[in-house]
Amino acid sequence: MNDCHGRHSRTRRRVLNAGAALAGAALLPLGATRALAQAAKKPKVALVMKSLANEFFLTMETGAKDYQAHNTGKFDLVTNGIKNETDTAAQIQIVEQMIVSKVDAIVLAPADSKALVPVVKKAVDAGIIVVNIDNRLDPDVLKSKDLNVPFVGPDNAKGAEKVGDFLAKKLKSGDEVGIVEGVSTTTNAQQRTAGFKTAMQKVGAKIDSVQSGEWEIDKGNAVASAMLNEYPNIKALLCGNDNMAIGAVSAVRAAGKAGKVYVVGYDDIDAIKPMLKDGRVLATANQYAAKQAVFGIDTALKALSEHRKQSDLAGVVETPVDLVTV
Repeated sequence: MNDCHGRHSRTRRRVLNAGAALAGAALLPLGATRALAQAAKKPKVALVMKSLANEFFLTMETGAKDYQAHNTGKFDLVTNGIKNETDTAAQIQIVEQMIVSKVDAIVLAPADSKALVPVVKKAVDAGIIVVNIDNRLDPDVLKSKDLNVPFVGPDNAKGAEKVGDFLAKKLKSGDEVGIVEGVSTTTNAQQRTAGFKTAMQKVGAKIDSVQSGEWEIDKGNAVASAMLNEYPNIKALLCGNDNMAIGAVSAVRAAGKAGKVYVVGYDDIDAIKPMLKDGRVLATANQYAAKQAVFGIDTALKALSEHRKQSDLAGVVETPVDLVTV
């Protein structure tokens, strides 16, 4: 009887122990499942661009989407752009929306180098990684907000100088030129103008006027027309992007000066290629829109995978910019 009771007790203990082991085993996979679920949660990256009416940014968006399509397991992508290059308020609103929808990273081509900084700070404070592409955020304004935002993009001054140097071969000292600038509050517009000026100073050309065409065809056309009217001896129009160069080409034709006034641009969009071929545009610069977006996304993904803080991310990743003449 006692032996029987002992056997029952031993069996009961074994069952209890086995039950405890099973319960422990059940807990482990649950924890492991949770860890796996967290690891499997793909980061969501938002690409926020300037005007999608500008072919340059459509190229950027296509490049980013292609990259995501080849890396679907790595990250999800949301792309947004504004209608007009100057609609800074709409771009700020898009960034606000991305903060509310809790994206993990924002890759931003800011419409304004200073005005976007406060909403960038808001994003960073919300724990979102922010990477700056295309147009650099103002370093002094970032510093005043104690922000480090990595910049991925080309040296715009260097690119514009290459274009200006090529034009300079067609000019002589004292020749008059005009500069059609992008949105004047953007760093890349300022840098391109600086690059153009450097090239023109080297050849001794006289810069009659610098006016903003706000990156757009129609505004570029209006500014170029006004310059040609006011300064009838202008020999060249140096345009901060190809959209404005397209506008300038129309202005030159309308003024009856086709073949007499050189036009240069910047971006190497598809729409400019026929004009390069037939000489209506002398030169432009390719700053590889698609690559900029991809480099920006990679910078953000690396920061996320390494669990790095925004404050550790300061720096510049310089992307290429090349002269294009055909």
